[in-house]
Amino acid sequence: MTDSQSTSAASSHDMHSTGIPPDPGKLGPAFLAFAQIIARLRAPDGCPWDRVQTLASIKPYTLEETYELLAAIDSDDNTAICEELGDVLLQVVLDAQIAADEGRFTLIDVIEGIAEKMVRRHPHVFADAHAETPGDVISHWERAKNNEKERDSIFSGLPKALPALARAARVTHKAARVGYDFPQREMLFDKLNEELQELARELFADGRIPHAPAGVEAEVVADQPIKDPAQLRRIEDELGDVLFVLSNIARRWGVNPEEALRRSTEKFESRVRYIEASLAKEGREMKQATLQEMENLYQQGKKQVRPS
Repeated sequence: MTDSQSTSAASSHDMHSTGIPPDPGKLGPAFLAFAQIIARLRAPDGCPWDRVQTLASIKPYTLEETYELLAAIDSDDNTAICEELGDVLLQVVLDAQIAADEGRFTLIDVIEGIAEKMVRRHPHVFADAHAETPGDVISHWERAKNNEKERDSIFSGLPKALPALARAARVTHKAARVGYDFPQREMLFDKLNEELQELARELFADGRIPHAPAGVEAEVVADQPIKDPAQLRRIEDELGDVLFVLSNIARRWGVNPEEALRRSTEKFESRVRYIEASLAKEGREMKQATLQEMENLYQQGKKQVRPS
């Protein structure tokens, strides 16, 4: 096969494999069988654990499975992604079965509702509206949402349960969509410095951030707890303002702050695990090593352990 034939074959494959729904002859029976399994677990003679679950009690598992799916996607492991998608689907079907058992709604209502919503919010695909850019699509989506529900604020419908950094970015995004935003994104660093100074005034007696170069050679000084509840609350408020500005900086540069923090946390964890593993080879634990030894191993880990 020539290069041009290979390119043509690849293009043909991509064209025919995109946007094609699953085989209905397989999807219908497979999905029904799965729904029947979940219903059986909830039956009077089913699983004691599944029978006692409620929509409220199952919430932590739904959140956990969502994060496990994100981790699988980061790993780019198709087997893991497929498995975690199954776990997320389990949460959806189980929630719907619980609701059906309580007389609220059924899985069919869930499926029909989301199908109707997707058609309604994509008039440029399923009706005569036009959309040339992702921005046009967002406009159609927001217009449809506003027509569907009475909203008394630009923030209506934004879940309170979103992770704090992610929600902060969404809040500033919604404000920006109606024009309330810094004219230049670079201005956010001036705002960040302002918030850091306000935090410093609560943390240090003279309101100045001490000059303390980061390193492991300095004398270890024990942290002193904040005993005044009012001061602790003020510090919390000022630190929250710093984090809020950082989330806004992330948004203006097109970065997901939640994802950024998660990846940094994973990098730190992987490097500390490297320290643990290296010391374990010597028959030691971290608490038996000096800070300098651990820092040396940490720097080795930076070179040898690559984040996923």
